[in-house]
Amino acid sequence: MASPTDSAHTADRLLDAYSGLLIDGGERAATLDAVAARAGVSKGGLLYHFGSKDALAQGVIDRLATLVDEDVAAMAADPEGPVAFFIRTSTETGTAFDAAYNATVALAQSGDTSATAAIADTRARWHAALMPEVNDADAASALIFMSDGLYLASANPEAYPAVNRGSASDFADRMLAVARRLTAH
Repeated sequence: MASPTDSAHTADRLLDAYSGLLIDGGERAATLDAVAARAGVSKGGLLYHFGSKDALAQGVIDRLATLVDEDVAAMAADPEGPVAFFIRTSTETGTAFDAAYNATVALAQSGDTSATAAIADTRARWHAALMPEVNDADAASALIFMSDGLYLASANPEAYPAVNRGSASDFADRMLAVARRLTAH
């Protein structure tokens, strides 16, 4: 009999596999057979943990919600404030948050309304987390759009050849200085 830790580890591997397939090839590429093969488990093992493709999708969405909880808490706890945390982490790629967010976006793009709602909720929670520092709804929205651009430039730097980014952390620091100017009262 598998221990609860083994079971949780397998479920995480399955969610990782499903997320990777969604990101790499979209919802159509993320078949149950492909998920099981990528995770290194049998299809029966997959169905033991997630009884359907819809259950896998909900698992990805639930994972994102947990990571958003952690992200918003870290924003509030950052000694420099939520804006600094938000802008600096906008250049991070290859993280668990990055994978969960992009997998959820792929689900939303395939028409999954729960995924669309999860993305909207994420953005609303970021907006609310920024408001205590910026006190301006439009400025908080602008920071979210700035974050989107920072992420895209970090995830696909060759698409932005004219931008002198330097390192990701230097670029984030420069953009944080811009964000501070934009949100100064």
